[in-house]
Amino acid sequence: MDSGQRAPKPMRGQHVVAVAALVIRRDLSADPRVLALRRGPDNRAGPGLWETISGRVERGEQPEAAVRREIVEESALEVELETRPFATYAAERRGEPMIVILYRARLRAGEVQISPEHDAFAWLTAAEFRARSTLLPLVTVVEQALSSPWPSC
Repeated sequence: MDSGQRAPKPMRGQHVVAVAALVIRRDLSADPRVLALRRGPDNRAGPGLWETISGRVERGEQPEAAVRREIVEESALEVELETRPFATYAAERRGEPMIVILYRARLRAGEVQISPEHDAFAWLTAAEFRARSTLLPLVTVVEQALSSPWPSC
């Protein structure tokens, strides 16, 4: 730099940690589908955005516990959760760097009961999710989750 000033160092360790649940319904006669939720019009972060169940990991909370809590809070569904994360990616939310840890879950029972932060839900195929969501890293992971076999162990 001409003025003798140094470029600012990137900040480290300042990420928000979030979890997301890819709740999958597999019917014998249809393509597998993922639960998609639309953020309500009053949601400060992306009103109208289609996503999956998600939320921040609270201080002192383990990621698996956080995703289980979010599933209950945002859908009230009973699921079988893969305890190993399915995928992770880096993103930004309202200008803050974020790490998203995604878990895959299989629907066991229940009817979707969305939380106040969402105003709609749908069970979508990979192509339908791609058509609705603008979160490209999430779209890619949803496609992978729907096309990957469920582990036997």
